[in-house]
Amino acid sequence: MELTDRVFYAVVATLAPVAIGAGAFAAGGAGAAFGLFAWLVLGGSLVCLWERSVVRSAFALLGTFGGTAGLFLLLGSDFLAMSQILIYVGGILALILFGVMLTPPDLTERKLPRVASGLVAVGAGVAFIAAKVAMTADWVQAAELAEPKSATREIGVGFVAAEEYVIAFELAAVVLTVALVAAVYVARRRVVDLAPAPSGEQV
Repeated sequence: MELTDRVFYAVVATLAPVAIGAGAFAAGGAGAAFGLFAWLVLGGSLVCLWERSVVRSAFALLGTFGGTAGLFLLLGSDFLAMSQILIYVGGILALILFGVMLTPPDLTERKLPRVASGLVAVGAGVAFIAAKVAMTADWVQAAELAEPKSATREIGVGFVAAEEYVIAFELAAVVLTVALVAAVYVARRRVVDLAPAPSGEQV
């Protein structure tokens, strides 16, 4: 492992107890959980961008998706949390893996100036959005908010009711299935299948 990799992972690992401790100090157990999930989202995203290995990047993206699901749980959106796990972790991540595995790696792609410029651009965008939200949002105290109410039953009935979203739900399932089967087929093709046919032969 290179020195830059060691420094990077040391910084990411150090941020975990800092985030959890700061959250616990600010809001107790719920704050600690928020700090953990936030660290998973941000740390997983950074590792996914930093790593050259497809497998390590996939596990880092898994942590990002899991942290997002945890944030949904803290907001009382249990349906969105389970959808995040089932759809993104179970489906989208598998499709991304197939797509990345079929792409030849570029070992010279990761350079510190490129990573730094990307982080600066993303940080500037986040700072701009945060400033706009801070200036225009109408903030309320957590004690003034209503208790979160689960709508999982209503959403589930809407997905299977003939007069609501059952057709769109089934069409989305068909599209995802076709995409997954096509990715598996392309990944399993042999090199001889991809070679051009000799002149004079018709394909």
